[in-house]
Amino acid sequence: MTDLAPLAAAFPPASAADWRALVEKTLKDQPFESLQRQTAEGLPIAPLYEGSHQAPAFTPRPFNPERPWDIRGRVTHPDAAQANIDLMTDLEGGAASALIRIDPTGQDGVAIGSAQGLAQVLDGVMLELAPVALDAGFLGPKAADWLAAAAKGSPAAKLFFHLDPLSAFARTGQSPGPIESHLVSAATVARRMADAYPDAGLFLASGQVVHEAGGGEAGELAFATAAALTYAKALVRAGLSMDDAWGRIVIGLAADADYFATLAKLRAARAVWSRVTAACGISAAPRIEARSSHRMLAAHDPWTNMLRLTASAVGASIGGADAVVLGSFTDALGLPTAFARRQSRNAQLVLMEEAHLGRVADPGAGSGYVEALTDEIARAAWSAFQVIEAKGGLIAALSDGHIAAETAKVREARVAAGPLKIVGVTAFPQPDQAPVEVVSATPKAVEAPSPRLPGPDSHCPGLAPIRLAEAYEVKA
Repeated sequence: MTDLAPLAAAFPPASAADWRALVEKTLKDQPFESLQRQTAEGLPIAPLYEGSHQAPAFTPRPFNPERPWDIRGRVTHPDAAQANIDLMTDLEGGAASALIRIDPTGQDGVAIGSAQGLAQVLDGVMLELAPVALDAGFLGPKAADWLAAAAKGSPAAKLFFHLDPLSAFARTGQSPGPIESHLVSAATVARRMADAYPDAGLFLASGQVVHEAGGGEAGELAFATAAALTYAKALVRAGLSMDDAWGRIVIGLAADADYFATLAKLRAARAVWSRVTAACGISAAPRIEARSSHRMLAAHDPWTNMLRLTASAVGASIGGADAVVLGSFTDALGLPTAFARRQSRNAQLVLMEEAHLGRVADPGAGSGYVEALTDEIARAAWSAFQVIEAKGGLIAALSDGHIAAETAKVREARVAAGPLKIVGVTAFPQPDQAPVEVVSATPKAVEAPSPRLPGPDSHCPGLAPIRLAEAYEVKA
């Protein structure tokens, strides 16, 4: 074997000071600090970092060489029969589980309103092998009963009820009846499901509503953490132990095209989760479901969305997501075709089976930039979470407009920073664009039980979703 010692002595590794001197020489009259950047929330991003030798302040996702993360297909076609075809095609094509978006009007999900309707969507699915998650808004408790009926009481069924009334309240700006009553209703149903399905996920504490409204990483994580605490308290009041309550909550976060930000945010989520559960006197490993960002997608030159979605999958997978829900590159235009859905599955399969991104438990460990950004997001999120709790919790912070105001600040800071570079829209726009195929469907509303509960409606400033490219597309 060749002795590399003389070569190593002749070319010693460069220190941060060496790199700084080289950069300053290249910049000529510009100071080194001119390369300093910051996130939309004001978190600093230095041009150079030294390697980190400190152990991460969290436990990484459990290592599984066979299936590093769960590829979760999203089912949204309004027709139940076609939704079943899409679901089965996903499972046969490499997905391991399914997320079913329910909307009885058919405008934003599968038009079902009964146990029979959900059973039609799940026809042929073995719930003991393929996990099924729900996204039903205020209909969550009713949909949980429908999913439980489909599982037929099998304790081995892999179910994620994903009860999340707080996200529905934040998005729409109102609730059909007091939001506190919806929280109690969801916790009561969750308590009943906990006995029948010992491994089921009950609540989804998601911060994605903040992300889609233009918020930053720390604000999104603070919202998710406050939601998790709210749901844990509700479950304990409903009769679950503190350990069981926290163990039945899934954290929901957005995966963006900025894969470093996604990677750091998911790592920060584990650090914040460890701190808040320790404050509750327990130790429970978090489960994280990452869904690709919709706000990053473009309607112009939609093929570039493939790059954005792949980048988001990279950040989510190496950031430690337990399940990744990847949208389709045509989502800004309409329902995806079979090809678009296949592309979303295959992007993850290539990252998993060919790029082997899941072979390392925590790829970001030791990177000076990643560790610094993780720590900055975690600290900022914890501070924002403390402010929310000081206001009386997430419901109070939503109702008095605090969450909406903080989200608007980040959104406005991003606009003030200047035009965004969006490939295919503001950068390298295509003058002649070939049309992209989408699925045409005529939604047919179905009868469904009303989610309304007794009492006056609750209200808050809603967090309306945005698409960053939309403002530029209108001008084009």
